Amino acid sequence: MQLVHPDALHFETPVESYWEASADPLGLSLSPLAGDASCDVAVIGGGFTGLSAALELAGRGVDVRLLEAGHIGWGASGRNGGFACIGSHKLSYGTMISRYGLEATIAFYNAMKDSVALVAENAERHGIDIWKTVSGEVTLAHLPNRMDEFRDDQRFYRETFGEENEVLSRGELVERGLAGPEFHGGLLGPVGFGVHPLNYVRGLARAAHAAGAGLHPRSRLLRWEESVGGHRLVTAGGTLAARRVIVCTNGYTPEDVSTRHAGRIIPALSSIIVTRPLSQDELKAQGWTTETLAYDSRNLLHYFRLLPGGRFLFGGRGGTDSSAAAAPAYRAFMTETFHRMFPAWKHAEITHYWRGFVCLAHDRVPYVGALDDRKTVWTALAYHGNGVAMGSWSGRAVARMMLDEGARAAMPGVVTRRLARFPLPAFRPLYLKGAYVWFGWQDRH
Repeated sequence: MQLVHPDALHFETPVESYWEASADPLGLSLSPLAGDASCDVAVIGGGFTGLSAALELAGRGVDVRLLEAGHIGWGASGRNGGFACIGSHKLSYGTMISRYGLEATIAFYNAMKDSVALVAENAERHGIDIWKTVSGEVTLAHLPNRMDEFRDDQRFYRETFGEENEVLSRGELVERGLAGPEFHGGLLGPVGFGVHPLNYVRGLARAAHAAGAGLHPRSRLLRWEESVGGHRLVTAGGTLAARRVIVCTNGYTPEDVSTRHAGRIIPALSSIIVTRPLSQDELKAQGWTTETLAYDSRNLLHYFRLLPGGRFLFGGRGGTDSSAAAAPAYRAFMTETFHRMFPAWKHAEITHYWRGFVCLAHDRVPYVGALDDRKTVWTALAYHGNGVAMGSWSGRAVARMMLDEGARAAMPGVVTRRLARFPLPAFRPLYLKGAYVWFGWQDRH
């Protein structure tokens, strides 16, 4: 089933993002898959999840090869907003507790915190310049009535997770350099920091390569044949025979090839603009002078942060047309919204605009685990727009689960329970459009 426009799948062309323009070189000479090859484990997808899985497997002496349709980090891993933070789900904690239990929910929350720490550990261990920013993330109330919810959230986090968050008034936002005409207050948490995502994913690739993983960019999977003896993955240049396969393609999963994923995920567009470097006077004029990660309290949220060097990144959810023809209208809409929320920067040039897919699951939580009874096909995906940290953690986790049956018991039940099919999956694009209408109404009230 084709859920995205073919214009969004030009794997041979890097997206023209600010990250592409500013990233350190990969520094590796990697070739597409050629001829007939074999390995114990094949990993499909060269982003945070796939490379973390390959790194873990290679480090344990497993013969592993990775196939990536584009260049390393071509998909969401190389084009996201660079938020290493908590929040890889769209299920409320109350519903999560009723569905999975309090213990599993606490374990999942702690796993998300661990995933953020893992990004920093990877950067330090492997010498990756991730452009790490200050710690903390703030949710900004886009309506005054959201402040009551923030106070309730503050109590909930303290009593349930032992996490201290700070409720900030509008005046305190101004004092912290978080000012904007649409922000009525905030909820500041201690966990999270900004990264250069393409630097990070390339650093993971160098580490995986050094550990012995075979990395094959420009090796799009065209056909997947399965037999009792294993799997045969076919690309334009060769074939790869493997006993086990891990699929780590998230919002770019080809359901016609990876049929075990069919009907189980929804790719959703996210768009980003980046400004030219802003001067100190311009930052003070707007009242935004911090590199703290930020997003507003909308369901169709906007996420934004000041980058090292003074550029400002502004992103947002919404839109269902991934064709090239639709891009100019999305860019205009994003720019108009940015100017409304940050009016002092109306005359700052927008130097970069790009889009990509996040991955949504029916259960609105990530999934890490097997996809077949024989446990030869595994996957980790569905980070709901927050995969920098959770993708890194999940890739490592799925590798450990594959190698050690006991590892599943140590995993939060929230992420291992199932990867459910959507009812009437052919209607998923309509589900998304309907959800956006409903979310838009909620965001106005």
